[in-house]
Amino acid sequence: MDSCFCRNRKHTAFFAPVSGFRLQAFILGCIGGRMKKQQLYLSSIADDAPQTAKDYGLGLELAQFCTAAFLDNPDKVTELFPQDCARYLSSSLAACLASSDRFVLHGPFNELCPAAIDPLVLEITEKRYRQAIGKAVSLGCPKLVLHAGFVPLVYHPEWFVSRSVLVWKRLMREVPETLTVCLENVMEPDASMLLDIVRQVDSPRLRLCLDLGHANTAASKCPPEQWLRACAPYLSHVHLHNNDGVRDLHAPLDQGVMDIAGLLTELSALCPRATVTLELGTCRQSVQWLAAQNLLEE
Repeated sequence: MDSCFCRNRKHTAFFAPVSGFRLQAFILGCIGGRMKKQQLYLSSIADDAPQTAKDYGLGLELAQFCTAAFLDNPDKVTELFPQDCARYLSSSLAACLASSDRFVLHGPFNELCPAAIDPLVLEITEKRYRQAIGKAVSLGCPKLVLHAGFVPLVYHPEWFVSRSVLVWKRLMREVPETLTVCLENVMEPDASMLLDIVRQVDSPRLRLCLDLGHANTAASKCPPEQWLRACAPYLSHVHLHNNDGVRDLHAPLDQGVMDIAGLLTELSALCPRATVTLELGTCRQSVQWLAAQNLLEE
């Protein structure tokens, strides 16, 4: 690993041999901390996700509907993108549905924001979220991941929270008890806005999806372990991938500056029932790494 990463002040704790977080992770690791296969999902953004999920008995997070037009019909996708894109999304979804019996749905996010100032943007945001809720229910998914939608330097935090709360309160009336909507962090500087939204909406069907990779980019002002501890009371789902501490690389678990083993150990202690998705371009290598590190059990 490039030594220049060690000079990033934000990540000093990961390389200090006696740092508090690593010591705590070591202690927790002595008493447990492995993740059950039943809790682990693979994002369908990886071409090898369906076969790897089948081979290891893992779940799948369906990302095909991140392309919002696919919620309408494949013909809409063909109008916007090359024909092979629609064919790929359809065949990828079919392969996923045939490879596992456990699914999480990732909803659309491009150009969507529940705090949008333009009423037409707000209207389409709610429409797409409702479509995603319906799709998750029809596919029997217990969890739906949706980006919180914050954009730095565009929305004031107070506006973003108050306007988002109004939208989520409306939508929660339509979410069945069998489904949990999980708000995902992307460019938020810390967990405070997402925590405020969940607390003010005050619904058991609205929880958090902590993307630990996003928490480790230049957009974040807090290290990922601090995000994890803050989000723990409302944490339902986690996205996991590694990076260089600056860019959102979605790199394999063993390639980057993040202490993946330490984070998973603390996650097991704080939120033992949380589910985890590996959101990677290719996933078999990282599943094998988890097994080799004794972080995955039957």
